[in-house]
Amino acid sequence: MNAVPLSIGDGWRYGLPGLPLAFAALPLYVHLPHHYASLGVPLATLGGVLLLARAFDALTDPWLGRWLDGVFHAGPSAVLRRAWPVALVLWLGLLGLLFPPAAVQGHLAAWALAGAMVTTLAYSVLVIAHQSWGARLGGDGARQARVAAWREGCTLAGVVVASMLPTLAGWTVTLAVLGLALPIALLAWGRGPRPGAVPAPPPPTTAQWGNDWRLPWRRPAFRRLMAVFVLNGLASAMPATLVLFFVADRLQAPEWQGAFLAGYFVAAAAGMPVWLGAVRRVGLARAWLAGMGLSIAVFAWAALLGPGDGWAFALVCVLSGLALGADLALPAALLAGVIADAGDRGRHEGAYFGWWNLAAKGNLALAAGLALPALALLGYTPGTRDAGGLQALTVAYAVLPCAIKALAAWLLWRGWVRRPDPSAAGAASPVAPPV
Repeated sequence: MNAVPLSIGDGWRYGLPGLPLAFAALPLYVHLPHHYASLGVPLATLGGVLLLARAFDALTDPWLGRWLDGVFHAGPSAVLRRAWPVALVLWLGLLGLLFPPAAVQGHLAAWALAGAMVTTLAYSVLVIAHQSWGARLGGDGARQARVAAWREGCTLAGVVVASMLPTLAGWTVTLAVLGLALPIALLAWGRGPRPGAVPAPPPPTTAQWGNDWRLPWRRPAFRRLMAVFVLNGLASAMPATLVLFFVADRLQAPEWQGAFLAGYFVAAAAGMPVWLGAVRRVGLARAWLAGMGLSIAVFAWAALLGPGDGWAFALVCVLSGLALGADLALPAALLAGVIADAGDRGRHEGAYFGWWNLAAKGNLALAAGLALPALALLGYTPGTRDAGGLQALTVAYAVLPCAIKALAAWLLWRGWVRRPDPSAAGAASPVAPPV
C-alpha cells in the first residue's frame, strides 16, 4: 500500500466530506458565540453554556472513536451506512441552533446548550470516521501528509464558502447549500479509496474495552505529540473564539468580517502545497515547526492594530493563513505515523483520533469557557469602546496565543525535531541532508 500513489481522483473523493463538514465547524466554533451574544445572551452565561457543550463534545470523542473502531471492523460499507443518518442529524441540529423557535426565546441559553450538544455529537461521528478512514489508507509520512492535505484542503474550501455565504446570502441559503453538499460528499466518499481489510476481532470483554480505550496513552510518542498538539490548538482556539469581537470592536470593521475569514482560509489552502513540499525536504516535524514560527512572527502584529487598520489586518490574516496550512495537514500525518510505528494501524485509529479530537475540542471549550467570562470581568462587553476592555480583548486575542504557541514550538523541537523523523525524504537519520 505504501508504494501506491494517491491519485487526484482518489484524493478529492476521500477529501470532499471535509467541505460540508466545514459548514458545521464554522457556525459551531466561530459564529455561535457572536450569534447568541447578539440575541441577548450575556457573555458570562454564554461562556458557561459553551464550556458545558464543548466539554460534553470533547469527552464523548474517545467513546465515539472506540465505537467507530468496531464499526470499521464490520467493513467500510458499515461506516458509510451510518454516516447518512448522522449527517441528517447534523443538518437539523444546525437549523435549530441558527433559527431558534419563538417558543424558546426566553430560554435561549438552554436551547443553545441542548442544540450544541446534539449537533456537535453528530459532527464528531463524521469527523472521527473521516480521519480514521484516512489513517487506515496507509503509507509513509509524505503519503499521509497528502491524505490529510486533501481532507483539510476540501475543508478549507468549505470554510471559505461558509465564511462568505452568511454575509452575502444569509443563513437560510447557507443551510440550503449544506443540505445539497452533504449527500454529494457522502456519495463521493463511498466511491473513493477504501482501507484494506483487517481480521475482525472477537467481541471485546469489559477489560479489553477499557484497555483499548486507554491504549494510545501507553505510547510515549503519542503523549509527546499530544502535548504539542494541545498547546498549539489552544493558541489557535482563543483567536477563533474572539475574532469576530476583535474585528467588530477593536478594528471597528464588522463589514469586513467575511473578507477577513475568507482571506485567512484561502491563504491556508494556497499554502498547502508549500508545506507538502517542505515535508519532502525536511520531514513532518521540521515543517510543522516552521509553520509555528511563521504564525508567531505574523500574528504578534495584530496586537498593534486598531480602528482604520483593516488592510493591515487583512495582511495578517493572509500570512497567518499560510501558516495555518501546516497546522491542518501535518499534525494528523504525524499521528498516523505514531499509530503505524506502534503497530496499531488498521485496528485502533478510532481510539487515537477520539482522544485527538477530545484535545482539539477541549481547547475550544477552554477558550470559550474561560476567555469570555474573563473578558467580562476585565470590563469588556460586545460593542464597548472602553480602552481597558479593548486592551483586555487584544491581549486575549493576540498576545497570549503567541506565547502559548511559542511553548508548543519549543516542545515540538525537544520531542520531535531532535529525534529521527523518517518522513523526511531520503533521511535515514535526523542529520541526513534533504533531497
